[in-house]
Amino acid sequence: MSAGARARLIGAGYAAQGLGYAAVVTALPAFKERQGLSDAFVSAILLLVCVAAAGGSVVADQVAARWGSRYALAAGLFLVGAGLAGTTVGTPNVAFVTILLLYGIGLGTVDASLSMQGVLVQARLGRSVMSRLFAAYTAAAIVAALLMSGSLASGGGAAIAVGTAAAFAVLVGLAGWRGFEPGRTERSHVVHETGSRAVRRVIWVCGMLIFTAFLVDSAVSTWSSVYLKDTLHAAASVAPLGYAAYQATVLVSRLIADHVVPRAGRLTMALGSLVVSGAGCALVVLLPTEAAAITGFAIAGIGVGVLVPLAFSAAGAAAQESSDEVIARVNLFNYGGALLGAVLLGALSDPIGLRIAFLIPVVGVILTLPIARRLTHLTVAEPAPRPAT
Repeated sequence: MSAGARARLIGAGYAAQGLGYAAVVTALPAFKERQGLSDAFVSAILLLVCVAAAGGSVVADQVAARWGSRYALAAGLFLVGAGLAGTTVGTPNVAFVTILLLYGIGLGTVDASLSMQGVLVQARLGRSVMSRLFAAYTAAAIVAALLMSGSLASGGGAAIAVGTAAAFAVLVGLAGWRGFEPGRTERSHVVHETGSRAVRRVIWVCGMLIFTAFLVDSAVSTWSSVYLKDTLHAAASVAPLGYAAYQATVLVSRLIADHVVPRAGRLTMALGSLVVSGAGCALVVLLPTEAAAITGFAIAGIGVGVLVPLAFSAAGAAAQESSDEVIARVNLFNYGGALLGAVLLGALSDPIGLRIAFLIPVVGVILTLPIARRLTHLTVAEPAPRPAT
């Protein structure tokens, strides 16, 4: 199979992940009603799923080290498919939580191994493709939201959309078992006698970019509609527009970033993306109007859309010969940022209000800017990943 064909198959993996995740998130109200769950119980489940996903990222690292990331990705997609399928039927709550934890492990395994695969095939192609791969994720998430809306409107229930996502994940996993990129990389201590120290520097710098990107992403994804409706008293039809505008600009920025980043340079684009993300959230704080909020969320999406694939690409390029290990560890930072963005803003919403709480991602951006400047000094090894034998 050609590198281009492998890249398209990996793109289908990104689409499967986006389709599944968005299906689960948009199905939460239906799950809550069917299972008789309280808001507090749902929050606890989401926290456990996030912890399970972090564990899945570690699993991906171990599987990639032993057999290669293509098998980690395929197996993760099978777990995702099984978990999604399990949620389509009513079960006792203990079983339901267990199913979601299984899904969470698959989610984290796929998260990490997708980026491993993207970095490997990008190196094989010799050109930037990571942003377009992430664009497949975003586009699929939008499709899932529309599919869920149509499924619920037609009376078919959430099971149709979730079941479709489950089937797609399994099909991509089957196709990718042999079709994903077969390249593998060494452990960091094998690369060079000082490799472990250098790898840690790459992980922290690129990990903090991921942490901040997901801090912004989680803040906007979780609280934009609530802020518009409860704080700005927007109409019910207007409240979702902030999130819609955010996702639209994330998608557009990812579709064009692969053409812009090589020309402008990673450092310039990383700093610019951070500034744009922070500026979008700052606009939300400074101007408490519906138009300003929606515009601010859209601006934040431009920065986040570029920053996530850029950080993974930078990590893979800086530590080419140990990229599988590095990507798995960098991926762990996304769960910390996601939790902080969702939980901290919610905790501050009562004492200071959501408007002021949106300063949290702004502060995160400001603190990350000096760290991002170290991107130009990240180097571990030059050789390209060795092919699987």
